[in-house]
Amino acid sequence: MKPIINSIEIENRVIVAKYRRLMVGAQVVLVEKASGRQLSETVTRVASPVPVGALRIRLPEAIEPGTYFLRALNGRGEDAAQSVDFEIG
Repeated sequence: MKPIINSIEIENRVIVAKYRRLMVGAQVVLVEKASGRQLSETVTRVASPVPVGALRIRLPEAIEPGTYFLRALNGRGEDAAQSVDFEIG
């Protein structure tokens, strides 16, 4: 079964992402859809060994409005999962 990022909520410039089957140590990063640029200041690591979890990413003030998605990378830096697109206003 593949890892997934299945839920995104944004409130007060904090993204809460729920996931399934992401391995411990996986990195999750915010990606700007238009440019494909990964925003390194938003990298978060999965720390919990449980198969279902959530992580929080605080958005820096420099993040501009637009369409984004989250990308999870496994321990080898390979794509593991991707969220649906969402808007930051």
